[in-house]
Amino acid sequence: MLSTTKQPSATMPSEKTLSSRIMPVPRAGRVLVFDSGMGGLTVAREIMARAPGIAVDYAADTGFFPYGDKSDEALRARLPDVAERLVARARPDVFVIACNTASTLALEEVRARLSIPVVGTVPAIKPAAALSHTGTIGLLATPGTIRRQYTADLIRDFARNMSVILHGSIELVRLAEAHAAGEPYDAGGFADAQQPLFDAEGGDEIDTIVLACTHFPLVRDQLAASAPRPVRYIDSGEAIARQTLRVLSRQIEMRPLETGTGGRVFLTADPGESARLVKVCARFGFPDAVAVDDRSGEESMTARI
Repeated sequence: MLSTTKQPSATMPSEKTLSSRIMPVPRAGRVLVFDSGMGGLTVAREIMARAPGIAVDYAADTGFFPYGDKSDEALRARLPDVAERLVARARPDVFVIACNTASTLALEEVRARLSIPVVGTVPAIKPAAALSHTGTIGLLATPGTIRRQYTADLIRDFARNMSVILHGSIELVRLAEAHAAGEPYDAGGFADAQQPLFDAEGGDEIDTIVLACTHFPLVRDQLAASAPRPVRYIDSGEAIARQTLRVLSRQIEMRPLETGTGGRVFLTADPGESARLVKVCARFGFPDAVAVDDRSGEESMTARI
């Protein structure tokens, strides 16, 4: 359990929310949403809801899942290579890294490797700080995101005048995946996963919790129902979707983009070894599972749900 205390700072200026701005909705183009597992499906869902006319595909690095037990060095070395192979196969106009771990570690490296725009994911600390009335927010993430300097920098830059209480949970990732797959799980685990935030010093002042893992919006309702009192939960999904569509619109302004259909999910390991993920992807609108060889980049259609 970590926490940062309030520090003297100028009051954060109010900002007009992005959702209140009129944005063009692209009707062409292809987006590839990437994560290590199924968490990024929450981001893909937001993009498809806002722009049903574009093609959206999904990619999961099942050959290196989970990222949570991999070293930072191994991930930095792998992510640009995997991104390059997936983009070569899927041929998107925009690549979205819907993973806090991957974004905080290798966003700039991936951008340097690819020739198309890359949209990353960061914890929604800035909007949470703007929304909080008590000046105390919670951050619920994986242990890796909690310990990274990138997260500390976001708190320093956007929540310096706030009290931020942080807690990392791997068990909540497992609960989210079980829930999404329709498998049995211990419902009491949702209360257990977030209770350390409320038990920490100053936790009784929390009014906003940042869901800083793309898995966690899958169980937003379960978290809300099991919280000891009402709080607001906020994640990056809507902001990522809006940024993706802005970037895609700029691409359309520069050159005509092809229309097409999405619905593919690219996996870096045999789909037969990720049956649960393949099933959940189909539920989210990605029924065509494509195996991209983890070493050569070769692919084959191996399953349609």
